[in-house]
Amino acid sequence: MAKQSMIQREVKRNNLVKRYSKKRQRILQNLKKANSLNEIFVMQRNLQRLPGNSLPIRLRNRCWKTGRCRGFYRDFGLSRHVLREMAHQCLLPGVVKASW
Repeated sequence: MAKQSMIQREVKRNNLVKRYSKKRQRILQNLKKANSLNEIFVMQRNLQRLPGNSLPIRLRNRCWKTGRCRGFYRDFGLSRHVLREMAHQCLLPGVVKASW
């Protein structure tokens, strides 16, 4: 189980990404349309003033059951530990243990 502080930090980042996404897109569109070097500098300054945690690249995928971020399987939204347990209990349809 992940620490609650890490999970809450991730929730905070997710809220910041949602809050600043429209503003970030608007600044990036204006940056692409900028003609002069001064306009580019102004737009870059505006981008830098946005919170760092509002960048979508800072979000981590987390297991919905344990909150673990490492060993995450996108198809199921689970970490590898929980995926293995649930597969052994036949709770995941279509997942079978490999044997050869």
